[in-house]
Amino acid sequence: MKGQNKGLKVENLQVSFRDRQAVKGISFEIPPGARVGLIGESGSGKSVTALSLMGLLDEGARVSGSIRFDGEELLSLTDRQLARLRGEKIGMIFQEPMTALDPTMRVGKQVAEVLALHQRGKQGKRKEVIKMLKRVGLPDPEQSANAFPHQLSGGQRQRVMMAMALINAPQLLICDEPTTALDVTVQAKVLRLLDKELSGSAAACLFISHDLAVVNQICHYLLVMYQGQIVERGPLRQLLEQPKHPYTRGLLATADIAAVKPGERLPILSDFFRGSDE
Repeated sequence: MKGQNKGLKVENLQVSFRDRQAVKGISFEIPPGARVGLIGESGSGKSVTALSLMGLLDEGARVSGSIRFDGEELLSLTDRQLARLRGEKIGMIFQEPMTALDPTMRVGKQVAEVLALHQRGKQGKRKEVIKMLKRVGLPDPEQSANAFPHQLSGGQRQRVMMAMALINAPQLLICDEPTTALDVTVQAKVLRLLDKELSGSAAACLFISHDLAVVNQICHYLLVMYQGQIVERGPLRQLLEQPKHPYTRGLLATADIAAVKPGERLPILSDFFRGSDE
């Protein structure tokens, strides 16, 4: 009998590239079943953090610290061991499905390959794939399975990515800006679907975004990242109502465009650092 999942624990994670340090000693935990949002502007280190968790950084990246998942140190695993972990225990939904999907392969086969890689010998793979495509809300799953990625809409391709990430029932789902490329209506549908899937499983979720409104629909706890560091953390409701760091206050103000009166200048993040020592 397997022991209880111990979740994700990141300690003093540092990621450097040739000319810059992208992540500067961050630490956080995601217990089993928790939904944690990692928010910040472009270039803050969010996606680099996600890729480091998955072992998908470029060879030139220098990574130090500790990333423990279910009690196992990921930074000491081989590429083969990491590949086994990805898709089985950890699933990931990327921002741009067209860069993650193989344009020359039918989407049903791509979902089936993820299943086959981690559940060798399992019978009825086609049936499982169709069932999963239906579960993520693709119209006519049989027809969708036979389509190539370019024959599907952006929202449908993102649902295929969700199917690939979820088909092996991962313990942790990492979502890196999964709705950024979608229009508002499709975005809302995908978020409702993701919320439903997470609610129906014991999977934990790290949801990465620059959009507080999106994170608010999925997450219960928030990490705020700025210039490679986590500058504030806490329950999402608490941070939305009582933000302490100037950067968090700036994110909230710039997100609340409806509160700006006609003719007034929109607030920008630098407004909230004036007179601050941080």
